Amino acid sequence: MKTAKSESFISRTDSVCTISGRWDVAALSSGGEVARRRRELKAVKEDMRWELDEQTRLDTVGAQLLWDRWGHKVPDGLELTAGQKDLFRMLAMGAQQDRIPKQKFDPFGWIEQIGRGAGVAYEHGVMLLTLLGRLAFDMVGFLARPHRGPWKEISAQVFRAGAQALGITALVGFLIGVVISYLSAQQLAMFGAGQFIVTLLGVSIVRELGPVLAAILVAGRSGSAITAQIGVMRVTQELDAMDVMGISQSQRLILPRVIALALVMPLLVLWTDALALFGGMIAAKYELGLQMAWFFEQLPRAVGLKNFWIGTIKGVTFGAWVALVACHFGLRIEPNTESLGKGTTTSVVTAITGVILIDAIYAVIFSQMGI
Repeated sequence: MKTAKSESFISRTDSVCTISGRWDVAALSSGGEVARRRRELKAVKEDMRWELDEQTRLDTVGAQLLWDRWGHKVPDGLELTAGQKDLFRMLAMGAQQDRIPKQKFDPFGWIEQIGRGAGVAYEHGVMLLTLLGRLAFDMVGFLARPHRGPWKEISAQVFRAGAQALGITALVGFLIGVVISYLSAQQLAMFGAGQFIVTLLGVSIVRELGPVLAAILVAGRSGSAITAQIGVMRVTQELDAMDVMGISQSQRLILPRVIALALVMPLLVLWTDALALFGGMIAAKYELGLQMAWFFEQLPRAVGLKNFWIGTIKGVTFGAWVALVACHFGLRIEPNTESLGKGTTTSVVTAITGVILIDAIYAVIFSQMGI
């Protein structure tokens, strides 16, 4: 039996070089075999025609030797089997990936990212202002001709965003009230000022936590649903059909949702406030021993109408903002599922961030006004 080194793998005539034998990892694993075959391949003249014997056993290791000798391309006129074609096609794809230039580290790349983000934010801001302008004109038309308004859609959105959200807002509001009351009671008891928990709970929940908490829940629940609903209409080309039929998207899609959430949010804020105060009252009873009747008696004087109206104004603003952002990102969704998921996520994040920012702006304005 011949050894690997005594076998003939390259036969040459005047114009043809034929590759035969075993060109696999088992045959090339012996010491010096790769270098020997590489030298023999290098000795082949450039003008010779290459041929592969049909019985040649070839894998990626042997094919790489031939591929390097051929200059990373299959010679012209070379006939290959289907398996050999797949093998060299894989090597060609790997060579193309290796030629892809690697991105160099740019120490000032963060400046470009900030600028790009500012440009995207400016684009969204302009589109939101345009959408708000269209909504203002539609609102004027709705007030001028209320009998032609989208009352059925408004009613449906009130039910979906309001009635169906009572359970989750009640649960979260109650638990938040218990937590705040329990933690506050521990601190106030240290100074013997447990009776001030009524003022602490009343003002913090009615003025700040209630509106923000309800808006965040609505943004995550109803805002995402609105974006997904309008996005599906884009995917199924219903929005294009509305354009063809001359139906205003702003009047039939955006206006009823903004009106519904602007009406629903103050009611949800009151509902959340009530459950949060109830939870705080129960925690104060067991932690500080305060009677519920005394808590109810002191609560109106502690909160006052001023904080009540502030919470109501915030509720209307937050509701309109969540609906407007949800509709904006819903209309920007492209007709594919990837854009639908990305747009819904971006809508929720933007709505929640905007709610917190608007609340901070209100805090500054009311502080400057001495309210």
